[in-house]
Amino acid sequence: MHHPAEHSPLGKSSEYVSTYSPELLFPISRATKWNELGLTAATLPYQGVDYWNCYELSWLTPTGKPVVAIGEFAIPADSPNIIESKSFKLYLNSLNQSAYTSASELEQVLARDLSAAAGAPVNVRVRSLGDVAAEGVASLPGVCIDDLDVVIDCYEHPQPELLRAGVGLPLQESLHSHLLKSNCPVTGQPDWGTVVVEYRGAKRLDHTSFLAYLVSFRQHADFHEQCVERIFLDLKRLLEPESLTVYARYVRRGGLDINPYRSTGQVQTDNRRLVRQ
Repeated sequence: MHHPAEHSPLGKSSEYVSTYSPELLFPISRATKWNELGLTAATLPYQGVDYWNCYELSWLTPTGKPVVAIGEFAIPADSPNIIESKSFKLYLNSLNQSAYTSASELEQVLARDLSAAAGAPVNVRVRSLGDVAAEGVASLPGVCIDDLDVVIDCYEHPQPELLRAGVGLPLQESLHSHLLKSNCPVTGQPDWGTVVVEYRGAKRLDHTSFLAYLVSFRQHADFHEQCVERIFLDLKRLLEPESLTVYARYVRRGGLDINPYRSTGQVQTDNRRLVRQ
């Protein structure tokens, strides 16, 4: 079965359009992947947001002078659609020769067009390079599990059967790994990411088994959002936690990075970039 993105600009030669063209945005329904995971819009077991950061945002002032900035876009995790990444970049490139009186005016245009494509309100911030530079690079919570000594030979598909947990006193734990990799389901190109897990409950996640499980995504073909949702669901089934948050920070491609956050409760997000981003 073809992925819906087969009909998008992804993996195809595309002409550079430098004047405002919102029709370039290509929405993809989340319902197909929700159904694959046994979910519907009415039964999502998480709240969340997908943060997209654009490092190649530019437009013209009314006098014709170029402006550069960084765009931050927050798309609700329960929106009917994701936006295919290449179409997103083509749309942003179409602003390069378009004139706006202010960053605020551009924010309104972006919010309108992206919300229409996503099918839900998208929050937009156009940020100066100085503001983003002042925030610095984020550090991650909890324990990094990447130095654990594990034997791994499963790479083609996620292997939730590798996951193990022990029962003990209630605990709260944060851990992370920089070894998440999957492939684009259309082009086959690699997507590199860092994943963070924070949970509270009576079961303790075995770190070695979780690392082996993450590495089993290495040749798996799926979009960023669905990889994070799959990890969230597998951990929720295993741990039966009081609370669970899973998020991933992916390395940018084409000037865009994608950062899905999923949580059983209100998501506490930190959208500062990591060192690889």
